[in-house]
Amino acid sequence: MEYNKIIAVTGMPGLYELLSSKADGAIVRALDDKTTRFVASRSHNFSHLESIEVYTVRDNVNLVDILKAMEASPEKLPDEKDNAALKAYFTKVYPDLDFDRVYSSDLKKMVKWFSVLRTNEIEIKLTEPAEEEEEIVSEEKPAASTKAKAVVPEEKENPAPAKKATKAAKDSQEKVEAPAAEKPKVKKAAPKKKAEEEKDEKVAEKPKKAAKKKS
Repeated sequence: MEYNKIIAVTGMPGLYELLSSKADGAIVRALDDKTTRFVASRSHNFSHLESIEVYTVRDNVNLVDILKAMEASPEKLPDEKDNAALKAYFTKVYPDLDFDRVYSSDLKKMVKWFSVLRTNEIEIKLTEPAEEEEEIVSEEKPAASTKAKAVVPEEKENPAPAKKATKAAKDSQEKVEAPAAEKPKVKKAAPKKKAEEEKDEKVAEKPKKAAKKKS
């Protein structure tokens, strides 16, 4: 019998082992007389001992911490009907209890529950989810590394197209500038021809003027 299967049922004394759950209730077995019965959820509430917390003057603690302290204490269990004895016992066993919010009925209940657990030789301990947590962490690590690997190549590949684009821009610039450089040469060649033609015409006209003077 495991501690994580032990429940308390409102309106019913003692502790119970949860055998199976149904939509409208649960099948439980009493730890006192071992009787099995169906308990309707519309009439009763179920509380796993694992989920119960107890008020202290600091942060709340799990019920397991109180039961463990009772298990380790050499103090004799008090009379459940003596409220003063109950408070004196827990003041020695777990002095951090907030006695303003933990009532005598709660102290009585913890003593009864502890007695039932000890009689049935149930080990008082919480379920350890350590193995599940380790599996989750080990599954998450590869995902993170894979993501990192996916990002790195994208950052390395980006500069290559940039260089190609720069070279292409340079080539296109050279192609555009080449015709612009040739245009002045064509424009400059035309004035030279015209000047030479005008000079030839002037030379051709000079003999005519000279011939007129001789006559």
